[in-house]
Amino acid sequence: MPIKWNALMVSEAMDMVEEYVNQAIEPMEQAKLVATEARKIPNLPGYIDQHLLRLISEIERITGGVMSWNQQPYSGNVRAAITSVRESIPSGTVESERQKANSGRQLSLVS
Repeated sequence: MPIKWNALMVSEAMDMVEEYVNQAIEPMEQAKLVATEARKIPNLPGYIDQHLLRLISEIERITGGVMSWNQQPYSGNVRAAITSVRESIPSGTVESERQKANSGRQLSLVS
């Protein structure tokens, strides 16, 4: 059964989203490093350390990394959501729509 929405446009949108996410990862990693270093401040109260740990965990949820509770690698919530969108597109649909779009753009030698 053919779909009524444009899978190629969805795929291209996810490519753009992923590009923007990749640009945001480095600043987030830098923020995580600063928060990690802040935890080393002498005589830091426990309640401040807890907030810093939460901040670090939230950054890791976005960027991915190794989850502290199970030591398993994790791609991050944002990347996982992008993957979910891509996996929800019916198999072969994007390539089929890409071929249709490309064949429609070719010049006809016969008039």
